[in-house]
Amino acid sequence: MRRLCFQVLVAAALVAGAACDSNTDNTTPTTPTPTTTTETFEGTLNKNGAASHSFSVAVAGDVTVTATTIDPAATIGLALGTWNGVACQIVIANDAAAMGTTVTGTATAAGTLCARIYDAAGSLTDPVTYKLTVVHY
Repeated sequence: MRRLCFQVLVAAALVAGAACDSNTDNTTPTTPTPTTTTETFEGTLNKNGAASHSFSVAVAGDVTVTATTIDPAATIGLALGTWNGVACQIVIANDAAAMGTTVTGTATAAGTLCARIYDAAGSLTDPVTYKLTVVHY
């Protein structure tokens, strides 16, 4: 009986010692990888018109705005900017965008940004329907 108790105590000490490995570094926190979010905005753009769509980014990272659909095909303006609660303050713009054009920027922190589509230089003759796709963190 004593021998069995001794063996159980030795086994428990070995298991406890293995659980306390002094070489394990548990002080470095792990940062989860942020996931991307895709948002879609649709509407109609009239001659000399514009539309802004705001969205929130959770963390710093790349932001892309793509003119996914422009029907009928036309040259438009496509921009990425910061939303001030009233208007889109343009930071990056392409005044000669077409369907498939992407504007890319980098958010330096979490916040509210905006995608803007507009009739660049009054080049539209008829209204066009559009779809913008925004990918961000």
